[in-house]
Amino acid sequence: MARKGVRVFRRATKVSAVERIGAGENVSALAHELKVSRTILYRWRHEYETKGEAAFRRNPGRPPKHSPAVKRAEETSELAAAKQRIADLERKVGQQQVDLDFFRQALRQVGAARR
Repeated sequence: MARKGVRVFRRATKVSAVERIGAGENVSALAHELKVSRTILYRWRHEYETKGEAAFRRNPGRPPKHSPAVKRAEETSELAAAKQRIADLERKVGQQQVDLDFFRQALRQVGAARR
């Protein structure tokens, strides 16, 4: 359902406008011709530069059920689990270093006792 007063442009029109800007055409004149603001043209250009051929394509169908807040919560829980795993591994490495230091010292003492 389109909002009242919002003009919808075809993909071909947007791509054509972006290509004309890229060719060096005056943005103000192009905006006046298409009856849009210069900001819209710059927004189209940015989208075309970032997405390339996939720009201006609509994704038909119902949007996914998961809201951004749910995704952030999942990412936060995954991040917390990863941080906990890192802490456990660092603790394990520290304990192994203590064990190595102990056995090195014991080996030195055994070697000194043999001499």
